[in-house]
Amino acid sequence: MTTDRKLAAVIMAAGRGTRMKEADRAKVLFEINGRPMIHYVTDLAYSLNATRVIVIVGYQRDSVMAYIRQSHPDAEAVVQQEQKGTGHAVLQTEETLKNFAGDVLVLSGDVPLLRKGTIEELIAHHRMSNAVGTILTAEVEDPSGYGRVIRNENGSVKKIVEHRDANAEELALREINSGIYLFSKEKLFDGLNHLNPHNIQNEYYLTDVFEYFWHHQWIVSALKAPHPDEIRGVNTVIQLDEARQVLSGGKPLS
Repeated sequence: MTTDRKLAAVIMAAGRGTRMKEADRAKVLFEINGRPMIHYVTDLAYSLNATRVIVIVGYQRDSVMAYIRQSHPDAEAVVQQEQKGTGHAVLQTEETLKNFAGDVLVLSGDVPLLRKGTIEELIAHHRMSNAVGTILTAEVEDPSGYGRVIRNENGSVKKIVEHRDANAEELALREINSGIYLFSKEKLFDGLNHLNPHNIQNEYYLTDVFEYFWHHQWIVSALKAPHPDEIRGVNTVIQLDEARQVLSGGKPLS
């Protein structure tokens, strides 16, 4: 087990947030209790002693970068010129992380409820299991629409099945993929450079790197978050209000 590996945090913050009813504002700049969502996620990254914090910006990038420069001046920004999927987004950091050796934590700028202790457990689990990639999962009451995490008998991850592709037995599972990941840096970019695009939008999905890992028989592990609400993304004004209630103490994590 290697405990002294360096950590880089990559925060995906390039999206538009089309369901937030304010089309000219980047989703991650919507405020919760006086601070944009991106603030909480960047704070989390630094609380984990990440030696590099990289924010991937795209839509309204000048506004997002201006805020980050003011709130977290040591953070770096990488531009995703075209939004071509999560895999494409993280691939934009390859040059920036060229001389970095360690683990890469992938966070989402619209998931502001994650707790430091949960990610510390994720890091420890990743390193203890000698995995090349580790998925933060959650067990939820209604997993409809989410990718299901299928495990091997030893607890490692066998595959991720999207809801639309799942059979009846897989649909009955309630452990879902949160979209928060920890990777060995070298293996991450090895996998990203072998991705194939999907659909007419030519998008590249970050989850496809796991297929590359499994093809090479590399270990993929998973850790279940203790509180399912931690991994909830904010995609609507209703979800934004719910996150406000949680962070203000009005609604405890379930």
